[in-house]
This record gives sequence, structure tokens and C-alpha cells, in this order.
Amino acid sequence: MTETDVNQRISEEVTSSDVVLFMKGTPVFPQCGFSATVVQVLSLMGVKFKGVDVLADEDIREGIKAFSNWPTIPQLYVKGEFLGGCDIIREMYESGELGEVLAEKGIQTTAAPQA
Repeated sequence: MTETDVNQRISEEVTSSDVVLFMKGTPVFPQCGFSATVVQVLSLMGVKFKGVDVLADEDIREGIKAFSNWPTIPQLYVKGEFLGGCDIIREMYESGELGEVLAEKGIQTTAAPQA
């Protein structure tokens, strides 16, 4: 698969849902602690999201790093915009900023953000 093909597939994934998490494993069965942490944050906030298992596709696993210019996984996208990885998402959640960003982008949450 060419780099262009991989970028197109990633772009389609990023825009296929309002909230997309590129992660190791699945939302039900995360395969690393960092992915599990982001799943937990999104779940605590009641955010509906799509998980993309990078372990299932080596092209996507390597391609997402170039696509975002971010070297690690997980990676969270909201309305097509890259927000960050585990540490950034956790910090945004703890400060209340994640809830603000989600609200600004029209993403429904069922739980109040941590403040």
C-alpha cells in the first residue's frame, strides 16, 4: 500500500465519526495502558467514539504517526482535528479543558467533566 493510500484511509477514518481514537486494541479490550486511559476518560465523560485498532494494520499503525506528526499511540481526533495522546488528553480532562473543547465542537457528553 502506498503512502498516499494509507493517508487517504486514515483521512477517511478521522472523518468517519465525530470522535475517533487510534489505539492499540479495541475500546472493549485495550491492549496497552495508555489506550486504556484514554478509553476510560472518554467513557467517564460519556463520549461516543470510534476506536481504530492500529495493531490490526501495520500500515495504519505507522501511517498515523506521519499523518499527525505525533510519534505515539493512542491519538484522539475530534471532528477531524488531532487533540493529542494519552498525557495530553488526561491533562485536558483533569483541567476541564477536554469538556470545553468537546462542547465547542458540539460533541455530546453524559457526564460532567472533571474539574
